[in-house]
Amino acid sequence: MKALLTLTCAGQFMVLLDNTIVGAALPDMQQRLHTGLTGLQWIVDAYVLLVAMLLLSGGVFADRFGRRRVFLAGVVVFTAASVVCSLAPSIGWLIAGRVLQGVGAAALSPASLALLAAAYPAPRERVRAIGLWAGFSGIGLAAGPLAGGVLAEAFGWPAIFLVNVPIGAVLLLAGLRVLGESRNPSAPPIDVPGTVLSVAGVGAVTYGLIEGGSRGWTSPVILGGFAAGLVLLAAFVVVEGRVSTPMLPLRLFRQRLFTVSNTAMVVVGFALMGSSFFFSQFFVYVQGTSVLVAGLRTLPVSLAMVIVSPYAGRFAARYGFRVVVSIGLALAGLGLLALGFVHADTGYGNVWWRLAVAGIGFALTMSPLTGAAIQAVSPQEGGLASGVSSTTRQIGAVLGVAVLGAIVHTRESGGASFGSGLNSAFLAAGAVTLACAVFTGLWLSAARTPRGVRAEQSGGQAVSERPLTAPPSRPTS
Repeated sequence: MKALLTLTCAGQFMVLLDNTIVGAALPDMQQRLHTGLTGLQWIVDAYVLLVAMLLLSGGVFADRFGRRRVFLAGVVVFTAASVVCSLAPSIGWLIAGRVLQGVGAAALSPASLALLAAAYPAPRERVRAIGLWAGFSGIGLAAGPLAGGVLAEAFGWPAIFLVNVPIGAVLLLAGLRVLGESRNPSAPPIDVPGTVLSVAGVGAVTYGLIEGGSRGWTSPVILGGFAAGLVLLAAFVVVEGRVSTPMLPLRLFRQRLFTVSNTAMVVVGFALMGSSFFFSQFFVYVQGTSVLVAGLRTLPVSLAMVIVSPYAGRFAARYGFRVVVSIGLALAGLGLLALGFVHADTGYGNVWWRLAVAGIGFALTMSPLTGAAIQAVSPQEGGLASGVSSTTRQIGAVLGVAVLGAIVHTRESGGASFGSGLNSAFLAAGAVTLACAVFTGLWLSAARTPRGVRAEQSGGQAVSERPLTAPPSRPTS
């Protein structure tokens, strides 16, 4: 049992490490691959887009066809894709490798959690196991900037992908020996039309946002991309409303608590990932540091999140998730606004606290927002609600990199410096986050309060709409 726990945690660690390690190496990629801001955006969004759109289907796939099988298949695809990325001779090959990495991560991550849930049927033991799983996720996020800076500085950007190869090899060999197969015979079928339409629709909109700055916002190809995206997303909504087993049941959004919490999660992904995309670039291109120093200087964000995240659920259980989320979003927004006023001559002593404030704010939002989404649905749909919450955060991340990158590109096209473009992007992210703080302060509550308090535990953290006055209910999978 301990071996299974170790393997699943290591798999999630590898996926989360890849989320932040790439950001630290972006300046080196830009220099060695001779690409611009648009290319860097695709390097990040090609991965995040596939993870966002395939995450829900990956969980269903694992339940239906075998969690062990899907987990190991995800490991193989992710590891092989990492090799493709490391050997990529051009930006096109690197983006293709990142797409494959996204497919592997979308299978590996939900399957690892499903294996844990099946191996630990007792609620109390399951909570402890998921807590360790989430803890390894935090370690992966925190280690990314430092590991990326060290590897890129010493060996060049391909090393950040090669580090996945030994991890993946160990996971595969050990998984074949240790992991037992499990599946859910009553799992719903895969929603193929919904999955295809969601990937194509969000992908088309993302294309328009990323390429619009260089091709021109009124060019036929960009307008066509936006139009195609809207048509595909409208078709997705129609299909999801008609199929018997949709990947995204639209009826869940009739609950105000579910809708508001997921709307806020989109903003969290937008502001967090969109701003993080530029952190290393700010230190390298604006303040003139090395890639290694830049990776070290971005640590306050991830460290603040790792330290504060375990307490967010407890605060929400005591004070209510509306209070905690609104305060968290306000802190994150203020931190990003403060970053909008840094420049080339700003000393690091006057920069790190702005990053830390933003990190603390984001840490206070994610666990309570997921808990709010879970509380809005029936206990049997808690796993689905959690998956939707992760998906909306990833969708926000895709849009954040695309939109904030478009702001920087547009400012540069108008004659502004890269640093001025970054200031505008940070200010925009901060303003959106502060507006969302007001939004959640007004609306992040159930339309009607159920009798008693329903609480959901995730990773040992309880969340509820109001302070708990009774022991929390048992967690569900």
